[in-house]
Amino acid sequence: MPILREHANEIFKHVLSTLDPEQLVKEKVSIQDSTLIVEKREYNLNNYENIYVVGGGKACAPMAKAMEELLGDKIDNGLIVVKYNHGLPLNKIETVEASHPIPDKNGIRGTSDILRLLSKTGEKDLVICLISGGGSALLVQPHKEITLPGLQIISTKLLACGARIDEINTVRKHLSSIKGGQLARASYPSTLITLILSDVVGDPMDIIASGPTVPDESTFEDAYKIIQKYSLEDKILNSVYRFLRSGKTGKIEETPKNGDEIFDNTQNVIVGSNKIALDAAEKKAKDLGYNTIILSSLVEGESKDAAKFFAAIAKEVSRTGTPVPKPACIIAGGETTVTIKGKGKGGRNQEFALSAALEISGCDGIVVLSAGTDGTDGPTDATGAIVDSNTCKNAKVKFCLKPEEYLRRNDSYNFFNNTGEHIITGPTMTNVMDIMISLID
Repeated sequence: MPILREHANEIFKHVLSTLDPEQLVKEKVSIQDSTLIVEKREYNLNNYENIYVVGGGKACAPMAKAMEELLGDKIDNGLIVVKYNHGLPLNKIETVEASHPIPDKNGIRGTSDILRLLSKTGEKDLVICLISGGGSALLVQPHKEITLPGLQIISTKLLACGARIDEINTVRKHLSSIKGGQLARASYPSTLITLILSDVVGDPMDIIASGPTVPDESTFEDAYKIIQKYSLEDKILNSVYRFLRSGKTGKIEETPKNGDEIFDNTQNVIVGSNKIALDAAEKKAKDLGYNTIILSSLVEGESKDAAKFFAAIAKEVSRTGTPVPKPACIIAGGETTVTIKGKGKGGRNQEFALSAALEISGCDGIVVLSAGTDGTDGPTDATGAIVDSNTCKNAKVKFCLKPEEYLRRNDSYNFFNNTGEHIITGPTMTNVMDIMISLID
C-alpha cells in the first residue's frame, strides 16, 4: 500500500498549503485608498485617530503579517500572543510567545499588556483583533482572585477528563478578565473588528478562543456544573472552586451578554474554518483519481470511538463499494477528545489512528491518516499518524508490540514512535482543527 500512503500524505500536504492564514485574511480584508473593506463593510480610516492590532492564537503571527501588509504605517501600535516558536518578524506589532495548552507567566504578561493598550483607546480609535485556535490558553489574564497555579491545575484536569472544548472554554471564560466578551468590554467605545480563524466544530464565535470579542452565552452556573459533571471539585484548588461558587450565587459580575452596548460597534468575521480544509482535500483526492465523499466537518466525541466508526465506513467501501465506489477517498474533520485513563503519551489524532489501525487490521487496501492542521497533536512533536491494514500485524511481528495495550494506556505516541508511522510537520502556523482521510483501493 505504498501508493495509498503516498497519496494520503500528498492530500494532507495540499490541505496545509491552502490554509495560509495570511492569504485567508487577505481574502476577507482589502484596502482601497483610505477605506478598509472587511467582508463588504467599509471603514473610512480618516475617521480614526489611532489604529491598534491585538490578538492571540497559534495562527496570529501570519494574520498580523497580513494586516501589516494591508495597513502599513497606519497601524499605531499592536501586540499579539502566540505559542512558543510560532512568531514571525513584524514591524509594527509586538509579539509575545507563551505556553499552550497550559498557560504560563508569559501568557499573562502578554495579555496584561494588551489590556493596558486597550485601556488607552477611545471612541475615535479602531481596534483590529486577530483570533485563532489556541487563543484561549494564550490570552490568559485571570481574575485577581485566581492564581496562575490555580489556572494551570484546572486547565490540566479539564484537558485530561474528556471534557468538550465548549465545556473547557465555558470554565476558562469565567476565570478570566479577557475571555467571554471581555476584550470587547476593554476596547469599548472603540470600533472593534475581529478576524477569526476557527478551530471549533461548527464555528461558534463564543467558543473559539473563548470568544473574547463576542457576547457570552454561558454563565457561572454553567461553569460550576461542568466542574461537578467531571467530579473535579476535589482535584482543583479550593480558591478556584470557591470563586466559581461565588459567581454562581451572583457575587461576581457575569461575562457580557447579548444586548450589551459594548457590542454595538463591533464586527466579527470568520476568515477560515475546517470546511476549507475538507474542500481542499476533496479537490486533491479527485485530482489523484479517487472517488470522494466528505462525511462531516463536525466530528466530535471520544477519539477511539470516532475512529471505529470512520474505519467501519472504510471497510464497507472496501467490501461493497458503498457509499462511494473504489478507488475511494473518505474525508472528515472536526476535533475529538481523549479521556486519559493511562499514563502514556499521545494526542487525539494519534489515538484515532491507533484505534483505526486495530479496526482495519487484515482488511487489505485501506489507509487511514489523522492529523491536526496546527502541526501539534497533544503534548508531542507529532501532528498525527498514518496507518494501514498491516500496521498492527507488523507491530506484533517486527517490534513485539501489543497495539491494544498501547491504546488502553493512551500511549499512541510511543506506539508510532516504534512503528515509524508518525506525521511530523513542525509548526504549520495555522489551525482549523483536525482532518481524517481514508484511501481504499
